[in-house]
This record gives sequence, structure tokens and C-alpha cells, in this order.
Amino acid sequence: MIDFSIIAETWPQFLKGLQVTLLLLVIACASGFVLSVPLAVARVSPRRWLSGPVWLFTYVLRGTPLLVQMFMVYHGLAQFEAFRESFAWVAFKNPWFCAWLVFTLNTTAYTTEIFAGALRATPSGELEAARSLGMTEGAIYRRILLPGALRRALPQYGNEVVLMMHATAIASTVTLVEVTRVARDIYYNHLSATESFGVAALIYFVLTFSLAGLFKLIERRYLRHLRPTAAGVA
Repeated sequence: MIDFSIIAETWPQFLKGLQVTLLLLVIACASGFVLSVPLAVARVSPRRWLSGPVWLFTYVLRGTPLLVQMFMVYHGLAQFEAFRESFAWVAFKNPWFCAWLVFTLNTTAYTTEIFAGALRATPSGELEAARSLGMTEGAIYRRILLPGALRRALPQYGNEVVLMMHATAIASTVTLVEVTRVARDIYYNHLSATESFGVAALIYFVLTFSLAGLFKLIERRYLRHLRPTAAGVA
């Protein structure tokens, strides 16, 4: 039987944890989005000195588990006395900063590859038409390549945001009290898995459903031209 009194008693704790989860998600995705746009442009550049370092960055970040990255930043760097005595330690001893940094770098790596793939998918006819009008490379990127790529990347980027929301649970390993950490503490206090992790699962499900719905609305707005018309279906 589910003990609803435990849920009622601990619900305020879940709401506080939800605030931390949402804040981590927003600041990480916003920072990652800003970083990934120029990195995606560099990733598709024919110049190796530009695309090479970006490829290495995305390869390493996507090729290692997020939990390992979190431990390396939060626990690994603290092992070095020289680092603890440096000015950077002021930031890195803060679990909020470490979580933000790791989540931002991780989502930047994935989002960069998503945007880079969307840039490569630009129809060649659009580029030829732009060049025939005398557009500079900068104007082509601003008016054609980037707007079109961002629209095409919406479905994949929506999935990345949902995955990052799930990944915020890892912040519980560096003492941040988000939804998963709240559920774990409640379980230890009450020994009630359903009332703790069950509520956490429900919260994550609602967040996933809400984010998926939000991106569906955005896709309908900006990818309307890609939907088949009634005449086309007929």
C-alpha cells in the first residue's frame, strides 16, 4: 500500500528539489546552446585547424560517461594541492559550479554535432542561389545556413534537452539536492521506495512529457513548411 501521508509530508522537499533540477537544466542548456553554435560552424569548416580541435572536444565528451566527467571535475581536480591553492579553486570547490560546468560541456558536445549535421544538410541549391546574389560568406551563414540549420535541428535538439533533464540526476552525487537526491534522502528516512522514488519518477515523467510537448509546438511553428499538404498526400 502507498502511504500518502509520507508523500504529503515530503512534497515540499520535492518541490525544492524540482527547482534545483529546472535551474540546472536551464543554465546548462542555455550555456551549451550559446557555445555550440560557433563550435558547429567551426566543426563543418574545411580548415583542419578549426574543425580538428572541435572534433576532438566532441569526441572526448561524447565518448566518456557523464558520471565519470562529474567525478573527474569535482573529485579529481581536488587531489592536486597546486590546484587547491590556485585562484580557480574558489569556483571548483563549489558543487553548483562543477555541476554547471560538466553539464554545459557535455550538452555542448552533443548539441555541436547536432547543429553541425543540420548545417551539412543544407540544400546545395540554397547556397548556390545565395552566392549568385553576391552574398558574402558571413551573410550566407546569418541569413541562410544558421536559421535553416537551427530549424532542422529542432527534433534532435529537443531530444537532447530531455536527455539533459534526465542527466541532472547525476548532480546528486556532488551534494546538490535535486529531485533524485530528495528521493534518496526520503527513502533512507522512511524506507519507502514507492513514496520516494515513485514520486521522483512521476516528476521526471511530467517534465519529459512537458518538454516533448513544448518542442512539438515549436516544431509545428518553425517546421510547418516540411509537413505534407493534403494535396501532396492525395
